[in-house]
Amino acid sequence: MKNRSSGYRLFSNFFNRSLIAKNNFSGGDIQWRREVSDTSYMLGIADVHLQTKLPGAAATLNFQWYFGPNDYHILKEAGPNMDRIVDLGRDMYSFVRPINTYIIMPVFNFFHKFVGSYGIVILLLTLFIRLLTSPLVYSSYLSGAKMKALRPEIDILKKKTGGDQQQMGVEQMKLFREAGVNPLGGCIPALLQIPIFFALFSFFNSNVALRGQPFLWAHDLSIYDVVVKLGFTIPAYGDHISLFATLAVITSFLISLYGMSMTPDQSNPAMKYMPYIMPVMLLLFFNRLPAALTWYYTVSNLITLILQFVIQNYIIDHDKILTKLQANRTKPKTKPKWQERFEQMQEAQKKIQQSKGKS
Repeated sequence: MKNRSSGYRLFSNFFNRSLIAKNNFSGGDIQWRREVSDTSYMLGIADVHLQTKLPGAAATLNFQWYFGPNDYHILKEAGPNMDRIVDLGRDMYSFVRPINTYIIMPVFNFFHKFVGSYGIVILLLTLFIRLLTSPLVYSSYLSGAKMKALRPEIDILKKKTGGDQQQMGVEQMKLFREAGVNPLGGCIPALLQIPIFFALFSFFNSNVALRGQPFLWAHDLSIYDVVVKLGFTIPAYGDHISLFATLAVITSFLISLYGMSMTPDQSNPAMKYMPYIMPVMLLLFFNRLPAALTWYYTVSNLITLILQFVIQNYIIDHDKILTKLQANRTKPKTKPKWQERFEQMQEAQKKIQQSKGKS
């Protein structure tokens, strides 16, 4: 027997209708394509060919229709793998699904047992995640403080090398090695937080519990909040102003300015203008995100700003760091192999440039 379904229309990304076979099929094929039109209510089109063997001339096949919300726990009970309908991490982002399933979702549901407002639940979830990642944040700020302590010596190296970028790179790596500073120390903790970023993006975009839930000026946390309706459409931005998105961008801008103040090398023009370019890009991206997600980013950024002030002024002792860096220079050093290769590559490039200059 073959069963074909074409032009299947979904209600929305928060609801679905599914035909569940009580007996497994022996084979089949599914062809799926997404609908990208903004004017269509159709999310995707699927061509399904399913096969099963009949035991005789007459047979009974048991099916069950599911019409309902894309609630993870309801779908998990409805049928095998039905919970996969909820996008907690799919395709190239499937690596974040365990984070959502075993960490974010249980914590979110736990807080909701005691707090009725989903906006406050998101606030508590943000505090939990920031507490969980606080060791990474402290490590990043400590690395930034070390780099800032070396800034006067880096400025001297710039004058000494006279704008020679190759020589500057060699001397700078030598300075970092002698002082015991890892130039990637501030980047690695940030990279480790990227999976959490993608996990929350999937979680808030697919959480049906947020549908129709108001918070502050937002009427529905599952869609973007609107404080001003423009009456016209700006390409890539939209026809509205989202206050949560605006606050998230402003706080991100302040964080970027702080990061630039901690960066020792400001000679790259692209890096100088990055704090001003990124907010524009983020605003275009954030303005259409669900209010739950932009509210989370706003709270998370505010916590970051507070942590920056507290750690830099009350936890990190800059004089002690400078003393320790000076002490590290007196210790015997062995170059890591990757650093030796890096310096050899820089020396080779320098010789090539010098030979081209002579010729």
